[in-house]
Amino acid sequence: MPPTATLGRRERKKLETHRALSTAARELALAKGLDGVTVEEIADAADVSVRTFFNYFSCKEEALVGIDPGVLEELEEALRERPEGEPPLEALRAVLVSGVGGVEGAVRRWSLRTELVGRHPALLPRHLAALAEIEAALVAALAARLRTDPARDAFPAVAVAAAMGVMRAAVAWWEDNGRPGSLESAVEAAFSRLAAGLPAPSGRRR
Repeated sequence: MPPTATLGRRERKKLETHRALSTAARELALAKGLDGVTVEEIADAADVSVRTFFNYFSCKEEALVGIDPGVLEELEEALRERPEGEPPLEALRAVLVSGVGGVEGAVRRWSLRTELVGRHPALLPRHLAALAEIEAALVAALAARLRTDPARDAFPAVAVAAAMGVMRAAVAWWEDNGRPGSLESAVEAAFSRLAAGLPAPSGRRR
C-alpha cells in the first residue's frame, strides 16, 4: 500500500499540491530555461493561485529542487512500514523507487531533478541540501527500524548513502546515455548489482 494512503485527506492533498507545483516548475524550466519561468506560470500550470505557491515555496528555485517536510515524513513512514525482516538495502530501494507516489511518479521526479541540475549548475547547492535532508530522514528511520543508535553505529548512514548513490548514479547514467530502456529498469539493475557486491561486468578487460 502506498504510504500516502495512510495520510489524512488534508495532508494527502497538500502533498499532491506540492508535487504538482514541483513537477510543473521542473517541466517549465526544462522547456523555457531557468530565467524564462515565472512563479505565475508555475502556479497556472499546477492550477493553483500564486498565493498557494508561496504557501509551499519561498521562490521558484525551491520549487525546482527543494524538499517539503511532508515528503520527508512520508519517506520515514514508508521505510518504517516495510515488511519486518526485509534486508535494509531492499527496503531502501523500495522506498526510493516506488514508495512516494508510485514508480512512474518517483522516477519521473528523479529524472527531472537530475536533468535540471545538469543544465543549471546554479541549482546544485539547493539540490545537495535537499539530498542531505532526505539522507538524514532515512538514516533516522533506518536506525529506528534496526533498533540501533546512528551516533554509535555507522551502518544506517552507510546503507542510506549507498542507496542514494545508486539512485543518483543510475539516473545520471540513464540521462547521459540517451535514456536507454526505462529509468525504472536502470535503477533496478543498479540496485541489483549493489546487492550482489558490485561484481565487475563479465566483459571487463583485464
